[in-house]
Amino acid sequence: MNFLDFRHITFAHPQYFILLLLIPLFIYWLRKNKNNKPAFTISSLKGFQNNSVSTIQKWAPVLNVLRILSVFFLIIALARPQNSNVNETVNSEGIDIVMSMDISGSMLAEDFKPNRIEAAKKVAKEFVLNRPTDRIGLVIFSGESFTQCPLTTDQNILREQLNSIRSGLLEDGTAIGMGLATAVERLRNSKAKSKIIILLTDGVNNAGLIDPITALEIAKTYKIRVYTIGVGTEGTAPYPAQDAFGNVVMQQMPVQIDEALMQKISTETGGKYYRAKDNNSLNKVYKDIDQLEKTKIEINSFKHYAELFFSYALIGLVCLFLEMALRFTLFRRVI
Repeated sequence: MNFLDFRHITFAHPQYFILLLLIPLFIYWLRKNKNNKPAFTISSLKGFQNNSVSTIQKWAPVLNVLRILSVFFLIIALARPQNSNVNETVNSEGIDIVMSMDISGSMLAEDFKPNRIEAAKKVAKEFVLNRPTDRIGLVIFSGESFTQCPLTTDQNILREQLNSIRSGLLEDGTAIGMGLATAVERLRNSKAKSKIIILLTDGVNNAGLIDPITALEIAKTYKIRVYTIGVGTEGTAPYPAQDAFGNVVMQQMPVQIDEALMQKISTETGGKYYRAKDNNSLNKVYKDIDQLEKTKIEINSFKHYAELFFSYALIGLVCLFLEMALRFTLFRRVI
């Protein structure tokens, strides 16, 4: 039923639609002709009162309907309807990205709204949505590191994994070297032309079996570019803590980020270091990385046409022949 799929139908000769004006003219002519039928005057209608209109007489207008339909479909056929379908082939040079995110207890600080970890998750999900053709993975770390999601193009799965992360999933601490090393491991066998790590943390390396400099050298060996992000305001920030009675209270704690280390990791791998001090600046960081690491996409479109005029012409001719057949057979006495 392609000839009824009006979403994809185009017309090669749409100028023929002007002929549709013949239909209202034909209807006007029918009404005028009906009023001009021959008549004669009689003194009384008494002799015709018991005469009822036959079923055939009631259905006589169907002849005009068939004639109008035949003209309508034949005009459409003249306009040469075509069914068009577009096939697109998307070629992408491919960028593999691993987001390595700190989920230590300090990420619950509320200098970001509602806190650092939730703000980081939000901008990461927006970043993922803007890169539909790239493979993206997720690594989390605190006192140790863990691959939360391997490289994938399934945005729904990745966003679900981002939603599920929270502080406390791993032993507390800040193992920056482990977070970087695990991300490198995820990209080690990648065949992509560009391999990127986005490393986000709010602290100083104080845990883990692999120190950050060793992880940096491994990243350089595999030609992986690392963008580092330090999150946290200047001075102090409110951290949730428990008082002597077990109640959660906010305490002002100093913000400590090893910016020298972050700068060294990004510079030596060809990336860039960013400092995000609030939600807006963190959002701008991810937008900047998105612009710097644009994926080259080439789209080839192929448009296919299928002629549909025959179906409309056939319907029009069927209506015309049916009208003529009925006119000279069943309705012959009525007309």
